[in-house]
Amino acid sequence: MRGAFMILATPYTSDKTIDYEDLAAEVKFLDRCGVQGMVWPQHASDLKFLTHEERMRGMEVLAEAAKETQPALVLGVQAENISKMLEYARRAEELAPDALMAIPPTEAKSLDDYREYYSALCRMTERPVFCQTAGGAPDVEPTVEFLVEMGRKFDNFGYLKEEYKDSLPRMKELRKYRPGPIKSILGAKRALGWTYEMRLGMDGTLTGGPMYGDVYAHIWELHLAGHHDEVRDVFAKLLVMTNLEQHIPGLKYYMMKRRGVFKTTESRRGDYTFSPVAIAQIEHDFEALKPYLRT
Repeated sequence: MRGAFMILATPYTSDKTIDYEDLAAEVKFLDRCGVQGMVWPQHASDLKFLTHEERMRGMEVLAEAAKETQPALVLGVQAENISKMLEYARRAEELAPDALMAIPPTEAKSLDDYREYYSALCRMTERPVFCQTAGGAPDVEPTVEFLVEMGRKFDNFGYLKEEYKDSLPRMKELRKYRPGPIKSILGAKRALGWTYEMRLGMDGTLTGGPMYGDVYAHIWELHLAGHHDEVRDVFAKLLVMTNLEQHIPGLKYYMMKRRGVFKTTESRRGDYTFSPVAIAQIEHDFEALKPYLRT
């Protein structure tokens, strides 16, 4: 569980129903890109806009599409409480992904509630369990001590998407327990600090950047080969596109269609249009990434 893990985008038809054909195509696309892992659904997958039925159906589609692909498939089973989480988790378990992932429960009142939630998940499966440290109850912190405790208690716990508040000091502390109760530490936060995290010895990134999956995979390979100057140069070009997302809403969907994965740029987040000036800037910045594309 190391490398470039991409959170899948959720594709939609013109009437904003989920396009499951394109969701399956995204799996094949990321396989060709050479990423190490794929995750769905998380916040970057429009999690809050998905119904229970859509999540269940989406997991089935992804499991089928991923049968003959290389990247690890991680299915998100988070919910606001234990009973709802276990409903997703039991279905995911039947589909035999490589790992399960859960955001902490938003209905939690204390760290004990987190402890019960993740204990229930770890007992339900023998697969690796990822904990996303942010996104749970606003007043409950998944402390480093809690994560280490859970990793000692359950062999399948200790795979982390670490992005809780000021995450870098936490990552430095967590790495002291790896290998051991902490198995893998993946950064997040749009991978903005990824090069520094790699230098610190972290295990990769888990981010919503499927439209550039091959670029992320290439950067990870350069890092493993010790080509730090090239990591810097390619990452700098990727950051230009990442930054542009803040100024051109819907850029992710534009790029997924631009790369032939999605049929539309539809999103439940909003109705996106792209002016000639916006398209010119997108295409200009994207040109710098073309030497690293694999599909």
